[in-house]
Amino acid sequence: MSRLIIISNRVSAPKESHSGAQGGLAVALQAAIREFGGIWFGWSGETVDHFTGHIQFQRAQGVTTATLDLEEQDIEEYYNGYANRTLWPLFHYRIDLAEYERGFAGGYKRVNERFAETLRPLVEADDVLWVQDYHMFPLGQELRDRGCKNRIGFFLHIPWPPSRLLATLPEAAALVETMFAYDLVGFHTKEWLDSFRHYATHELGAEEDGDSLTYKGRTLRLIVAPIGIDTKEFVEGANGPKARLALRNMRDSAVGRDMIVGVDRLDYSKGLEERFHGYERFLGEHPEERKEVFLLQIAPPSRGAVESYQKIRSTLEGLSGQINGAYADVDWVPIRYVNRGYPRDVLAGIYRAARIGLVTPLRDGMNLVAKEYVAAQDPEDPGVLILSRFAGAAAQLKEAVLVNPYSADEVSDAIMQALRMDLGERKRRWRAMMDNIEQEDVVWWRKLFTDALMGTDGKAPLPADNDSAAA
Repeated sequence: MSRLIIISNRVSAPKESHSGAQGGLAVALQAAIREFGGIWFGWSGETVDHFTGHIQFQRAQGVTTATLDLEEQDIEEYYNGYANRTLWPLFHYRIDLAEYERGFAGGYKRVNERFAETLRPLVEADDVLWVQDYHMFPLGQELRDRGCKNRIGFFLHIPWPPSRLLATLPEAAALVETMFAYDLVGFHTKEWLDSFRHYATHELGAEEDGDSLTYKGRTLRLIVAPIGIDTKEFVEGANGPKARLALRNMRDSAVGRDMIVGVDRLDYSKGLEERFHGYERFLGEHPEERKEVFLLQIAPPSRGAVESYQKIRSTLEGLSGQINGAYADVDWVPIRYVNRGYPRDVLAGIYRAARIGLVTPLRDGMNLVAKEYVAAQDPEDPGVLILSRFAGAAAQLKEAVLVNPYSADEVSDAIMQALRMDLGERKRRWRAMMDNIEQEDVVWWRKLFTDALMGTDGKAPLPADNDSAAA
């Protein structure tokens, strides 16, 4: 059986502690390595004065990791620069925040070359490679340039923007060309896949044949594979002692009020400012509800070295203070705004305590918080998920209360609808969403992709000379 080599920007080594401390993606990828053998390769998260290409190997709980240290300049140009100040805002439809610096693009290419150069000697003839996310678009081509003829797949965890937006990227055509070095590319939704296909066919002139595209003799298969959560593990965590304690603490602190919860990394794509305005509109339109509810917004900081992230934190702190100043009373505060993270089993208890899960990103590849909120609910008395129609999860969780997060009126109306929703409707909506979350979990996602990549899904294999075409 072929080994599986997973490549990502950061590597998550297995932890001896409760698995709830790790995200579902890390757990799924570790499970894949245990099943197929192989390694997980990527950046260690550490810096070094001069890049040496030295690989640190570790093995824990049946998973072998291989990590590299990067230079400060690499991190500034490749990670903070091109990945998070150019690609991330552009792919989340924020071209007003995207920065196009030649140095960023050069650093991005250099680091991908370094990854390829270091990884190539580790790759054996029968290995299958799986590259993760936007940090490494060109890695497949860099490996092909070094003679790698293995089957290589790529999965994009964020949205793919429409062609007119992507065209604002100076290197757009070259970036999409490098994607044809892969054998398989996966997206969370058909919308993201269609956007990629549109650019490839209309801007590059690629030829379309079913779910495949051919360009300059190279055939690339496209697949929709929406990621899920480790549902079984999360439900167990939601019923565990830490979750029960968190549930009890939250209910005690709520003193009979209904809690609305939002849990998001501090990022402009999550729509937190718009969410606060929608909640403010609700408070203004429904004075009778003011002391009956409160919003708990958990927003751990991220990417603090990037200026736009510093601005969003400052803006939200000011906005929450403004709303609390306008509406709070001596015995009630409308917003509890917390800038720290919590373990997943504690979050499960917080989710269960919330009457409403407010998940309103402006644009999101998937959004697993929406699925975690549903999975954490008490089946006999479930809360209501309010979900942005612009999150990838909306394609699966159709029984959520779907909203346009840009509209304060829609968010306000959705909160009122959720508070008034009777138990029968809440249970019906929850059951439909939970069925999807149980069936299309993270194991299903991983198997869907790896079966397609390894050609064991019953679909027609790629041409026998596909690998040689890009070598």
